[in-house]
Amino acid sequence: MDKKLRIDLQKVPKHVAIIMDGNGRWAKGKGMNRIFGHRNALTAVRECVKAASQVNVEAITLYAFSTENWNRPKLEVDALMSLLINSLKKELPDFMKNGVKVNAIGLITSLPKKAQKVLTDVITQTENNTDIVLTFALSYGSREEIVNTIKNISKKVVNKELNLEEINENTINNHLYTFNLPDVDLMIRTSGEQRISNFLLWQMAYAELYFTDILWPDFREEHFYDAIIDYQNRERRFGKTSEQITE
Repeated sequence: MDKKLRIDLQKVPKHVAIIMDGNGRWAKGKGMNRIFGHRNALTAVRECVKAASQVNVEAITLYAFSTENWNRPKLEVDALMSLLINSLKKELPDFMKNGVKVNAIGLITSLPKKAQKVLTDVITQTENNTDIVLTFALSYGSREEIVNTIKNISKKVVNKELNLEEINENTINNHLYTFNLPDVDLMIRTSGEQRISNFLLWQMAYAELYFTDILWPDFREEHFYDAIIDYQNRERRFGKTSEQITE
């Protein structure tokens, strides 16, 4: 039976976040360098976006480059930035054809100027697409995001634009990079690692976590559906009891 047919379209996660892990190990297993693994990861991205669109997921966020990734060897960082530029250019026609709205979160100004320009151009050209929001987390770290949020809210309090008593969860949500996205319902991490790695810590407060041993370059549409099916078999209680959920 087609896995897609097993999915209840009324219970699909609105927002799926993915930690794309295992490119280096995948390449090493084939006797190649890490950059070869990164170059072969684009198919997995395409498959996930396609699968997400077909089951009406509203948003998908990919952890493409963390703030910590700047510490990697310069050759690898340069290759990743070049890959980002080329991939965005190459995928733009399909983004337009498939109604993909591109978004980006993180310290975008720390990216090379050329990468910033291409990213901005793609975001602008896809801004009216409505089928799915594809967000790239670039030079992103969740703790940095939260610190930045606290600073911005504090400034408003100091400038008397906001009263201290008015600060609540919505205030914080509205000052995060993801202010225009729903909370994460499902987080997928490939390659067998089982940690969050400073990714969307606030936004994943009640997310279901799904870990798979599949290395990212091998991740395909059917594997995305496996994660959705697993998600739909879980009971999301949000602090309530099973009996309360049933009632």
